[in-house]
Amino acid sequence: MKQYFRRETAVFLLTLAALVLPLVGAGIYFYQKHQWAQNRLEELEPRYARLLGLEANRDNLAQARERAQVLWSQYVHPADQDANQTGNAAQQRIRSILTSAGMSIASSQVLEPKDAKEEKAFERIPLSVRAEGEMIALQTALAGLAEQTPAILIDTMLIQGQGAPVRGVQRLAVQFSFILLRERP
Repeated sequence: MKQYFRRETAVFLLTLAALVLPLVGAGIYFYQKHQWAQNRLEELEPRYARLLGLEANRDNLAQARERAQVLWSQYVHPADQDANQTGNAAQQRIRSILTSAGMSIASSQVLEPKDAKEEKAFERIPLSVRAEGEMIALQTALAGLAEQTPAILIDTMLIQGQGAPVRGVQRLAVQFSFILLRERP
């Protein structure tokens, strides 16, 4: 009887284990999935909150975008012309500003566009201009250049005196290096 009881107990325990082990395995699997889902929700919660904040500030963001576009247009030339046309048009504007301020142009040249890899939105078009004139003409020219839109940026400016001052007025030779920003097409 003891042997029969042991055998019956062993079969019962094995049957019970066969039924309980898949349930335990399924429980562990569902617990791990629950933990994964909780972690994923915790990761997504800040993103969702940011999206809700963006949605709530839609009007403010639209106004900021309009302001940014206005500022962009004040500094960057549009892509509707190629780089040479943009450079030549700016060169003529610069020559006009300098001559109307009282400076004489010795030389001006549009250089090859610089392709800066870190600036993906626009390209730089360099211009080189040599001019001569008095200090007051240079100040007037710089004021005129500052008012231009899209902006004409001065990269470098070398100023040298020409000869001795005549009646207190010093004649200057100025080498400008300008940069134009143009949108990439």
